[in-house]
Amino acid sequence: MNPHQTPPPYHLHEPKTGLSPFIFAVPHSGRFYPPDFVARAQQKGAALRRSEDAFVDDLFDKITDFGGTLLVATHARAYLDLNRAGDELDPAMFSPRLDPASVNLSQRVKAGLGLIPGFVAEGKPLYSGPLPAREAEKRRNEIHTPYHACLKRLLEERRERFGVAYLIDCHSMPSEAGRRRRSTAPHIVLGDSWGAACDRDITSLAEELFIGAGFQVRRNVPYSGGYTTVHYGKPRSNIHALQIEINRAVYMDEARHQPLPAFASVHEAITLVSQRLIETTVRRLAQKADTSISRAAE
Repeated sequence: MNPHQTPPPYHLHEPKTGLSPFIFAVPHSGRFYPPDFVARAQQKGAALRRSEDAFVDDLFDKITDFGGTLLVATHARAYLDLNRAGDELDPAMFSPRLDPASVNLSQRVKAGLGLIPGFVAEGKPLYSGPLPAREAEKRRNEIHTPYHACLKRLLEERRERFGVAYLIDCHSMPSEAGRRRRSTAPHIVLGDSWGAACDRDITSLAEELFIGAGFQVRRNVPYSGGYTTVHYGKPRSNIHALQIEINRAVYMDEARHQPLPAFASVHEAITLVSQRLIETTVRRLAQKADTSISRAAE
């Protein structure tokens, strides 16, 4: 594809064989930086890509081999952050200013990390001046709305077919994230909004599988789950959402923005963990259904 040709807002990869209740979403690995955005941005090159969850879509690209559905965003996170609500906007970023009554001034927005970010990593401002107000509606309508409409449809379809749906929201984190005093940062952070977005049995299974694959795992610290996890994760409505953050240092050179030689082994491990997560959960659902039928027949 021509690097300047605008792609669709997302690519949807359906299972190659069978179907499971699992949707894997990758909202921050988009590599398309619209030319007009690049021209307007103060940060260039690698600095502009610091917020990108580079290669996470590649790490999960095999999940369609065993029943998972993969939804991958195409546009850069610096252009529009899909892990935000559609109204998380800073009125002061635009000219004329947006109506304060029409936006959600969340803590993320106040930090410059709303739907349309004002900063990239290390607090570096993206723009030297305000954006045209029409940019907010344009980016939201062209990217955010269709992506989340697709994600919502997929989850509802899986729940209707299987009685339950599972969303795995896939991200990466800077190597310094989650580093505690006198300790190293974890390889994996699992965020289930402290149990509110996902059945703890699913989180525990994912934790067990990642540990078994040799990863150091932590739950909910420093990432308990973003907008997508909290918005879609409704266990009482049979939709579970689990956020996975992967430490970039285990698979990529953060400075050069390139995969490490270890990328292949990390890819293999994550593929195996994902496969076992799907297969074990599907097997448990089948066993639960069989038990229910047996009890009903007594």
